[in-house]
Amino acid sequence: MTAIKHALQRDIFTPNDERLLSIVNVCKAGKKKRNCFLCATVTTERPVQVNVVKVKKSDKGDFYKRQTAWALRDLAVVDAKDAVKENPEFDLHFDKVYKWVASSTVEKNTFISCIWKLNQRYLRKKIDFINVSSQLLEESVPSGENQSVAGGDEEAVDEYQELNAREEQDIEIMMEGCEYAISNAEAFAEKLSRELQVLDGANIQSIMASEKQVNILMKLLDEALKEVDQIELKLSSYEEMLQSVKEQMDQISESNHLIHLSNTNNVKLLSEIEFLVNHMDLAKGHIKALQEGDLTSSRGIEACTNAADALLQCMNVALRPGHDMLHAVKQQQQRFSDLREQFARRLASHLNSVFVQQGHDQSSTLAQHSVELTLPNHHPFHRDLLRYAKLMEWLKNTDYGKYEGLTKNYMDYLSRLYEREIKEFFEVAKIKMTGTTREGKKFATLPRKESAVKQETESLHGSSGKLTGSTSSLNKLSVQSSGNRRSQSSSLLDMGNMSASDLDVADRTKFDKIFEQVLSELEPLCLAEQDFISKFFKLQQHQSISGTTTNEAEEMDGVTLSRSYTSGVPQTISSEKDMIRQMMTKIFRCIEPELNNLIALGDKIDSFNSLYMLVKMSHHVWTAQNVDPASFLSTTLGNVLVTVKRNFDKCISNQMKQMDEVKISKKSKVGILPFVAEFEEFAALAESIFKNAERRGDLDKAYIKLIRAVFVSVEKVANESQKTPRDVVMMENFHHIFATLSRLKISCLEAEKKEAKQKYTDHLQSYVIYSLGQPLEKLNHFFEGVEARVAQGIREEEVSYQLAFNKQELRKVIKEYPGKEVKKGLDNLYKKVDKHLCEEENLLQVVWHSMQDEFIRQYKHFEGLIARCYPGSGITMEFTIQDILDYCSSIAQSH
Repeated sequence: MTAIKHALQRDIFTPNDERLLSIVNVCKAGKKKRNCFLCATVTTERPVQVNVVKVKKSDKGDFYKRQTAWALRDLAVVDAKDAVKENPEFDLHFDKVYKWVASSTVEKNTFISCIWKLNQRYLRKKIDFINVSSQLLEESVPSGENQSVAGGDEEAVDEYQELNAREEQDIEIMMEGCEYAISNAEAFAEKLSRELQVLDGANIQSIMASEKQVNILMKLLDEALKEVDQIELKLSSYEEMLQSVKEQMDQISESNHLIHLSNTNNVKLLSEIEFLVNHMDLAKGHIKALQEGDLTSSRGIEACTNAADALLQCMNVALRPGHDMLHAVKQQQQRFSDLREQFARRLASHLNSVFVQQGHDQSSTLAQHSVELTLPNHHPFHRDLLRYAKLMEWLKNTDYGKYEGLTKNYMDYLSRLYEREIKEFFEVAKIKMTGTTREGKKFATLPRKESAVKQETESLHGSSGKLTGSTSSLNKLSVQSSGNRRSQSSSLLDMGNMSASDLDVADRTKFDKIFEQVLSELEPLCLAEQDFISKFFKLQQHQSISGTTTNEAEEMDGVTLSRSYTSGVPQTISSEKDMIRQMMTKIFRCIEPELNNLIALGDKIDSFNSLYMLVKMSHHVWTAQNVDPASFLSTTLGNVLVTVKRNFDKCISNQMKQMDEVKISKKSKVGILPFVAEFEEFAALAESIFKNAERRGDLDKAYIKLIRAVFVSVEKVANESQKTPRDVVMMENFHHIFATLSRLKISCLEAEKKEAKQKYTDHLQSYVIYSLGQPLEKLNHFFEGVEARVAQGIREEEVSYQLAFNKQELRKVIKEYPGKEVKKGLDNLYKKVDKHLCEEENLLQVVWHSMQDEFIRQYKHFEGLIARCYPGSGITMEFTIQDILDYCSSIAQSH
């Protein structure tokens, strides 16, 4: 430890003019042991400064560096932890508590003892030494003795002093005079002792010789002591005088402290008063606006809005701790609450009056819209009310009960107003659709063919314009006995319903335009009202406010809003987007039933109107969903679209049902079946309606159902037909279906088109083959027998030896069919085919040409059998192929 102490003195403290008095090796308590040294030092210059220095070994080498220094005058407490037991831990209380663990208890005690001595000598301040053994602390002594003790301790502590240059030079000279000083130290020491005795004797003689000077010196010392006593007396008097001055200065200091404290308190009080005045003082103009402001003019509304905002700021100011206990603050808060309640009540009353007045004003202008198919414009009303939007937001934030009451009143008044307007609007639309007056009378321009609808429309309308009747059952198809196509198609529907072929394009276009106008009027009306509700009631923010208080529910004519209150402010509410939709449902609750009634009427007038409605409604639903999929308009139109789709499916089902119930007359030929013509008309109409439509998939599914039903019904009718051959019914109708699908080019029916063509071809061939057996019946039977013999194994050249099929029998059969008879037979066949086929399809020439080709094929077949079975007989037919061509051509031209 001594070597470390010398190294620290040399490297750290000597350059700083300091002397190291005590050292202890320590580490911080409770942490990883990283040793350092605490050193007690004093400066060599006056006045003496006493420090406690922390020295640490450098991480980069073996040298030490000064890390931290504390002045001893800043030391408040020295805690040795235990005065009885040995404990290396101790605490030093400077600006904070430093906890140390010494390497040994001895070093700790030595260091603490040195600190106590330094305090006694240089500082004499009150340092608390706690848990320190009394043996380490010396008893208090007078200052002179204490200084001597401290000085002795200091000299004792100072075990080593370096030689100065003069001392080193003298020692070197003395050692040079004694060459044996190094080799014989005893001799050198004896010499030094002898010389010292000589010097002591000389000094004594010199002192004895100068006794007179000593007496003089002693006399001077006595005088000096007397002067010192006088000086001490003066210093004592000065100290007494300064003591009174000190007391006065202490009183002045204490007075200054009180003045400073009072000034500080006054500044703080002024700051608090300024805060309350600046934040809780409402201008007189604002108070007047809240109490008497004009809520009818724009300037008055703006003044009331500014005043309401200022009031809200004053009420929502964040008070500092203790402000709410001040009587003036409580009075001001109560005044603000009264102003808020008074203005909220006045605002709610005024807005309720505006709502009522709007209902009366709008009703007065309703008559002018009754003739035209338009809805009244509410934009001026919305524009006037939007001036109060900021006040509504203020009311929502301050008094939610009145805000909710205004919301309910607005829905009540507006729902009744819109109900009158919308019902009148739909009444006009129904009149325009049916062409009837309110009393059920027809307009003079009503076409004659609409007489079938008169009774149905009269039953559908009452004095209020609501649908009162029910849809009559669809009528069954019936086929008249006449052979023309017009009589068949005109009898498809009866009992008040018109067939699609009887309604002209103008009527359907008229219905389509009316229905489109209805939707086009409703859509902007709903969007404008929803936009107004969002802005006026401040519901455009789509978030939910959550809370934990008890929930209540208020029922508003089927519209339920969940809420709870804490001091009148809702803590739990469904999303404001849902609230907008609920308000719209309340206000426009009559739209959906009125639309459904209008759809029912359109479907009653003509079931094919469901096609127009499906396309238009789908387009408007698609448009509404692109704007807002969850909006009231999108939801309502979506619900109505379901009804339209059901009517469309019902239309398709009814057509299929009519096909299944069709009855065929037993006395007239069939021709083109009515439902085949109906499918053609339906497909042509549907293609024109569904061009570029969103719901094309629904039509494609309907096509598949209808065409399969047509195929099944055609086969059913063909099997039941007695007047017309089955092949003719199948051939003509499938030819018509193929032509229809080829012309319309419906992509989803390509497979059915190919199937129709195949059925037409097969039944054409079957009919031709069946019919051609009639003109050459005996000849045909003869050659069938020949082919049967050959099939039984008889060789062809030996058939002529059979008795029933010899050459003589062949000649008899051939003679029965001369050219004249063949032509007559073909003419009868032509007449029969003409009787079987219908005029509408115009397949007679096609069938006749096919029969001609088949007859020639059979002729060639007969000639081939004659050549193979009767070789060299010279037997030939009595007419040639050219004769057949001439016969067929002349027969076709003659008819």
